[in-house]
Amino acid sequence: MPLPRTRGTALRQRLAELRGPEVPAKALDARALAALAANPGCKRRAILDGAGVNKTALASALGSPSAFGQSQFALTRGNAFEAKVKADGGAELLRLVHERLDPRAEPPTEAHVPDLTAIGPEGRTARTALALREASETQGWTLLDHPMLALDVAGSPAFLEPDAVVVHPDGSWTVVEIKSFPMLDGSADPSKVGAAARQAAVYVLALEEVAARLEPAPQVRHRVLLVCPKDFSNLPTASAVDIRKQRAVTARQLTRLTRIEDIADALPEGTCFAPDLPAAELTAAVESVPATYAPECLSACELAFHCRDRSRAADAVTSLGRSVRAELGGLTTVEEVLAAARGEAGDPDDPAVAALRRAAELRAEALGVTACR
Repeated sequence: MPLPRTRGTALRQRLAELRGPEVPAKALDARALAALAANPGCKRRAILDGAGVNKTALASALGSPSAFGQSQFALTRGNAFEAKVKADGGAELLRLVHERLDPRAEPPTEAHVPDLTAIGPEGRTARTALALREASETQGWTLLDHPMLALDVAGSPAFLEPDAVVVHPDGSWTVVEIKSFPMLDGSADPSKVGAAARQAAVYVLALEEVAARLEPAPQVRHRVLLVCPKDFSNLPTASAVDIRKQRAVTARQLTRLTRIEDIADALPEGTCFAPDLPAAELTAAVESVPATYAPECLSACELAFHCRDRSRAADAVTSLGRSVRAELGGLTTVEEVLAAARGEAGDPDDPAVAALRRAAELRAEALGVTACR
């Protein structure tokens, strides 16, 4: 007799149907998860990521190929630098952790590096949890190289792989992020550091779920170690980054994400996002899911060019940015904004309408003075 379908298996089957029966699932990584949490109102990205759809292939099939992602040169350089940092059993990496985060502890003259290999992401996740528990009881330094963590995202598990997790002699855990962008005179590009902090915050949340299942629960440190090349060399240097704010924001936004099954239930019967479908059918499937586009998506989502074209075609003010959209209140299209500024539409008592009309008057006055001169 076939086993009865549970809610979990039914959801997995539904997501497989949305992805395409023959299409393998693309796993969520921490970078994608951080971008997803940054735009929790976008149901399109939530369902596509939840179903494991390859958005790069989907964007190309829609005729809007994405330029999003790292170059092969950057990936090769990053892998080479990470290998250098972790050489000799992670001696240099542990020295940086001790120097920047835990100088009062015993110096890491030697450290345990457990084998985390296992079958499948579920097996690696279980092996990582076991290694973390054992390391917390040893009262020594332990380096977990590319552990596997799981985080529940809108009712579906996402498997995450940080660069490293270090267990301190006191049993606490630290996330380590290794990046190939340089630190010049002790500081790095703030935007890149911010992106790394948001990514590390996702790992911290996943580690906290592992710690909560242990008794007593180990401390997951909210100061992570960011390791980068020093100046223009290939020598590693590091900085402690406080990610408490990023962790709180990410946790709050992940809890606000609409559950994937609710989005899937609202889709038309037979909806499928397989890239090999006819262009018209694929476009209709994508457009059946509401999107929340903003210019920030261009640096975070493979479908950004497609969504931008649709947003501009709809004359939506969101294509001008979230801050502009927030200032305009109930005015959702550019034509509505221009009509309100000209005094042809809109409630005069609406602060947004009043501000637009005042701005139009000032512009006309300025242009009139310029013309007279």
